[in-house]
Amino acid sequence: MNTIRITPAVLKGKISVPPSKSLCHRAIIAAGLANGNCNIENVVFSEDILATCNAMRDIGVIINNYDNSIRIKGDNFSKGIKNKIDCGESGSTLRFLIPIVLLIGKEFTFTGKGRLSKRPLTPYYKIFREQDIKYSCKEGLPLTVQGKLKSGIYRVQGDISSQFITGLIFALPLLDGDSKIVLTTELQSKAYVDLTIDILSKFSVKIENVGYKEINILGNQQYISSDYKVEGDFSQAAFWLVAGILGGEIQCQDMNINSLQGDLAIIDFISKMGGNIYIDGDKIITKKSKTQGIIIDAANCPDLVPILAVLASLSNGTTEIVNAGRLRIKECDRLKAMATELNKLGGDVVETKDGLIIRGKENLSGGTVDSYNDHRIAMALSIASIRCNQPVIITDSSCIKKSYPKFYEDFNRLGGKINEWSLGK
Repeated sequence: MNTIRITPAVLKGKISVPPSKSLCHRAIIAAGLANGNCNIENVVFSEDILATCNAMRDIGVIINNYDNSIRIKGDNFSKGIKNKIDCGESGSTLRFLIPIVLLIGKEFTFTGKGRLSKRPLTPYYKIFREQDIKYSCKEGLPLTVQGKLKSGIYRVQGDISSQFITGLIFALPLLDGDSKIVLTTELQSKAYVDLTIDILSKFSVKIENVGYKEINILGNQQYISSDYKVEGDFSQAAFWLVAGILGGEIQCQDMNINSLQGDLAIIDFISKMGGNIYIDGDKIITKKSKTQGIIIDAANCPDLVPILAVLASLSNGTTEIVNAGRLRIKECDRLKAMATELNKLGGDVVETKDGLIIRGKENLSGGTVDSYNDHRIAMALSIASIRCNQPVIITDSSCIKKSYPKFYEDFNRLGGKINEWSLGK
């Protein structure tokens, strides 16, 4: 366990935001399914991205990692050179790869650690039963599967995770017949499906999205090799943009303002709360502001909730975060975690069934909080320290390596004061 002590300090300056983890996962997999060589540029090798690289290697893809890029040769993906795939703590790796290995037909066992074994796979179990695919599992993981996907109609819930939809979208174009995914409930996190369809189009695979109710997929398609540069991650930029609102001026650089990322919504939320936020080409700038509470619908941007809860705790009035129930089945129960830990810091946060009610204050007091081994909780609580009266001590802080290994280096570079730093290198 690693503990850090952050003395309250204003953060300000310029930051190069890490590349989108969501897009990087998708690009690695699409390149691995393509014939020929692909170069993926602007990569940060977080634990989750390494899990996807290693999983693709396990099914026969040749992947070479460089300082900030990957070279992928995907001709051999169907060989399945190993029968055990370790997904670490990455839900994307697990849920994206399950349909892909079912193209191969061999027996595969998926393993993982942390809370990954508790994250639901129910939509896939239903498909396994319908298609006579053999599977066995003990409380989630390890999960062993053997069989082959068949083309046809897939009726899938859309309110558990969009990752199931993405996993199927990767695999179904490679089957002999045409397929259709029919959403039996409202699709949550629509933007993540948009990202998947857009990435596949870069690799010459065409998907038809019919109003997020049906997704039509022609069979007998081929992934065609293509080079790809990963754009900046709005879910990571959100931490720094809120830091600018709470303290000094921060400029996030190299951002795609026309991105399909759902977490682009951070710009709109900050603006609606009265924050000073400006766009200058590919730069987004925030300045210290007096913000007001609003109603935040998190259905399509759940990863923003931890940092928005911090901003709400330091805004005038009351903020209500709604449609965020799926956060209870992430790396931790993020609604419970943020309510509990912000209250330890002196906040006023109440959980609801699917969200939070937050009464803002001018400042928080500070204190000792737990990250719940969740990268987004650790980073959000670190940003909260800016407006605390006393230091913030965060236990198990090394969990940031899951998505943003250099978060605390960037935090210090912007003026942060981390007095004790033990990231267990």
